[in-house]
Amino acid sequence: MKLRLIRYRTKPDATERNRALIENVFKELQAKLPEGVRYMVLAFADGSFAHLVETGDGDSPLLQLDAFKAFQSGAKDRHIEPPQVGEAMIVGNYRMLGDR
Repeated sequence: MKLRLIRYRTKPDATERNRALIENVFKELQAKLPEGVRYMVLAFADGSFAHLVETGDGDSPLLQLDAFKAFQSGAKDRHIEPPQVGEAMIVGNYRMLGDR
């Protein structure tokens, strides 16, 4: 499994739209229950977001979701800066991320 952290900050007038698009992704995830993906998003008061994504070695099931495609569409217009993407490793987890 590959774990990635994606961080970015939205323009002030785009923060709520970005949050709504993310909420739609989670609605579709709950409806379709795809295997091979774990996903969490944090939103911060300054308009920053952090996405924690764990997938297998193949293509991410997120990429197949209509809501995720809608989220990605126009993302550059919503961001102040390009997303920072990096591989991550969980060092500790106490009741935060469930069973791992």
